[in-house]
Amino acid sequence: MRLPALLISSVLTLSSAFAADTRPNVLLMMADDLAATLQCFDYSQAKTPNLDALAKRSVLFTRAYCQFPHCNPSRSSMMSGLRPNTTRVTNNEDNLYKNIPDVLTLPHHFRNNGYATARCGKIFHLGVPTGLESMDDPQAWDFGTPFKSELPYPPKRESAVKVNTGKKQGLGWQEIPGDDDQLVDGNFAKTAIEWLGKRDKTKPFFLAVGFHRPHLPLVAPAKYFDLYPLENITLPEAPADDKADIPAPARNGAVPGYALTCTPEQRRAAIRAYLACVSYVDAQAGRLLEAIKQMGLDDNTIIIFTSDHGWHLGEHSLWHKRSLFEECARVPFIMHTPAMKTGGQRSQSLVELLDVYPTLCELCGVPAPKHLQGLSLSPALRDPSAAIQDAAFTQARRGPDAEFWGRTIRTARWRCTEWDEGKNGIELYDHDKDPQEYTNLANDPQHAATLKELRARLAEKLPPIAR
Repeated sequence: MRLPALLISSVLTLSSAFAADTRPNVLLMMADDLAATLQCFDYSQAKTPNLDALAKRSVLFTRAYCQFPHCNPSRSSMMSGLRPNTTRVTNNEDNLYKNIPDVLTLPHHFRNNGYATARCGKIFHLGVPTGLESMDDPQAWDFGTPFKSELPYPPKRESAVKVNTGKKQGLGWQEIPGDDDQLVDGNFAKTAIEWLGKRDKTKPFFLAVGFHRPHLPLVAPAKYFDLYPLENITLPEAPADDKADIPAPARNGAVPGYALTCTPEQRRAAIRAYLACVSYVDAQAGRLLEAIKQMGLDDNTIIIFTSDHGWHLGEHSLWHKRSLFEECARVPFIMHTPAMKTGGQRSQSLVELLDVYPTLCELCGVPAPKHLQGLSLSPALRDPSAAIQDAAFTQARRGPDAEFWGRTIRTARWRCTEWDEGKNGIELYDHDKDPQEYTNLANDPQHAATLKELRARLAEKLPPIAR
């Protein structure tokens, strides 16, 4: 018996409504305050086997940069696809949704386009360690975990290292006995894995997992501290007069809460604690990656690992964030796509965290909103020698009242930084000869033409933000 055409159409429509959506899944992992201190980024002291293994089947971007080295401004920019000039989020207290009431964030857009979305941990800004100051997007998630307070911390294990790194100055560290799930990152990984098992399997998923570490305080299970004997921690050599040519807003002490003076032994102890936290994050990422594999999701899941911004471990006598030097503006960035043929290769293209939004839209067949200010990384994923951006731009605020406004441009060879459009200092560094940015060439007449060109690009791309 032949069914009427109308009935056939109805059956097909009903069937397709319950068919699984085969668009790729997304796993976005972000660490907090993580510089490019991973073994796969040639930071030889780090022990990060899980992320190193991910890098071997991914494209590793060696020149990826945040748009603002501060939690809320960076995350608001990345998740909205807009530069801080547009979001006007330049402090943790600034509210993206008040500044742009109709903003369409990355996870909200994917949710609107049929993705099951979940957040475990800190993706948009959340205060640490209590979860206050939440800047989360309430329209972005089908499921979102609260940011559980870690206070009080578990009792500490007595450490063989007796060096005090300055708890009152914000570099306190603590080794705790017991397993990973005593701290929030272990719980974020656990909850994310549980959600993967319970999710709506007729939809592709967008799962964002935001790890808290290595954000201060530097607390991790003791077994990760044991990976780093203090005597094995090495410090880079730096010129004695390094700070002589650094403008005042960029120096140690410009942000009073970040002002530190550490002995070499104290610095080694702080780096050891930081790396212990990095290895702790690596282990949680490994749990997630193994779960993806065991659930048979590897073949159809895009994986990104990155950070909101870098962090200083004593370079230029600086600690913490909010600087415009390479260590703070640069972020680790690893990206894997299903059936990738370029896994294990490196891209030296300049890229920005702004590029995540348009990249995921293109790869997932989700229409890219017209407001996006980044570019898709797809060409570099297919051919790591391809260039995406010819420059990356980052902004910052420093000073006792965040009164100094900085902007920087990073090209393949140069970094040029201005403070208050140059009124409070200019910096120029030649990365071909000086990758540590020790020698400021801004006053060298040999480079006057280069400086003029880069400053013009800064003025065009990053006009002063309304204050």
